[in-house]
Amino acid sequence: MISCDPSHFSLAHLSQVTIKRETRRPQEINLPSHINLSKGPPHHQFTQPSQLPTITKPVTIQPITEGTKNGFFKEEEFPNGPPLRFATTYFLRLAELKPSIEAAAMEAWDGTEIGGDTVQRANRVLDVRQGEICWIVGTIYMDMPLKPNILDDITKHNWIAAPPPRDKYMTPGEDQVMLEDESGRVKLVGKMLEKEYLVTGAVIGVMGTENKDGDFDVVDVIVPHLPPQENLLAIGKGKGRREGGKRKVALVSGLGFRGNAMEDFETELLAEYLLGEIGGVEDQESASKITHLIIAGNSLAPSIALPPVKGEEKHKKYGYDSTTYNANPALALDNLLTSLLPSIPITILPGPTDPANVSLPQQPLHPAIFRNAKSYIASCLHTTTNPALLDIDGVKFLGTAGQNLDDVYKYVDGEDRLGMCERLLKWRCVAPTAPDTLWSFPFEDKDLYIIRECPHVFFLGNQEKFESRLVEGPENQVCRIILIPKFSETSEMVLVDVDTLECESVKFGVENGGS
Repeated sequence: MISCDPSHFSLAHLSQVTIKRETRRPQEINLPSHINLSKGPPHHQFTQPSQLPTITKPVTIQPITEGTKNGFFKEEEFPNGPPLRFATTYFLRLAELKPSIEAAAMEAWDGTEIGGDTVQRANRVLDVRQGEICWIVGTIYMDMPLKPNILDDITKHNWIAAPPPRDKYMTPGEDQVMLEDESGRVKLVGKMLEKEYLVTGAVIGVMGTENKDGDFDVVDVIVPHLPPQENLLAIGKGKGRREGGKRKVALVSGLGFRGNAMEDFETELLAEYLLGEIGGVEDQESASKITHLIIAGNSLAPSIALPPVKGEEKHKKYGYDSTTYNANPALALDNLLTSLLPSIPITILPGPTDPANVSLPQQPLHPAIFRNAKSYIASCLHTTTNPALLDIDGVKFLGTAGQNLDDVYKYVDGEDRLGMCERLLKWRCVAPTAPDTLWSFPFEDKDLYIIRECPHVFFLGNQEKFESRLVEGPENQVCRIILIPKFSETSEMVLVDVDTLECESVKFGVENGGS
């Protein structure tokens, strides 16, 4: 059923592969037998809202322009007054992405005939009529019973046991897919949806017709595809970019420092490898080409209490035990950075277990965390945001600490995380589920999660294992997707050649009692 209540759009309560473009010409499409194109009155009734809710001024976020042009968003001021409406983020996303999807839909579906009727464009969800084949653009909203909601937060606040965290939000047979725009909402149905990755916040175009139940029966789906990109050869003209193998960027995530001696061995091997102090001639030659190190979040492990000291009396403050601060994890991270600087420039992103704000975009780690390494912040140590957009010698790196992918994973059936990352690029949105199930600042003027320029490297940290895929777009875009494993669990680092976009993993450890 289609509804027009504006509050429904408040979603906050809420290895190598080549992708080739398929240009579809006007064609005959066999409609599923259960779809009836007989003309009839619209199944829905509605009243047009006279005025949309007033939105207050949001947090102002500015890109970071210093150093390696690293950063995606930087917080400059905090909002005052009434709380912001998170639905604004989705309105802005739809408004910006809608033209590109409409252009793709016109090219793919213009002149297409189904059952003798030519496919028409519906400007709004409320313009859909029963029995008329049409296409419409809108924002996906997943209505899932197992998805987190405000009631869970209330139960936690009232000291009632909340439901345990879930690996997936899916409930077969109960989940519903909605398509929304500024006018209303319609439920999507059809076998075609089973072939698509769909999450809240993704902006797509769908073709189909309204059935007798008032639902929109989908027969085809279209997405924006990869955004424009500056060609690598154009960037590296005259710099030998065709040859490759001359410059590499190292990526690591999930160092997970706890400050104990057990973790020192692997991280010491990591530091010595980056400095060219271990390994054979081939390893040292490879290390000599590393021009930059990116640490993609979760450098510190989740906070743990220090073991009690026998005979030591705990001090009380306002009737409660005083907080005990464990500086060992931060000191271990600082020691690693200090040993590498200034030999290798380092960019470090915050992650969900690091001392930074929880909501995306996470702000850069505070310099006070780095007792000794902070002296290099003005030169070769760059603390940046999460997500981060980096420009390293003309090569665009877009990356996160992995929260966005982990949240998308909970919406869809399957384990293909590389395919999910590919969808993020095609949706042109790095965090589509924010702020519905992924905490985020609300934005009023601009959705900063939109990918406006296709990166050359798209990395996501703190994943279970190393995976990589090369994606190519219809306009010669090329992007290397990299899933960076947790170093604390796998002892793996990733090297990517910025000239050829080839990548490999390097694993540290001892085998059979040898080195």
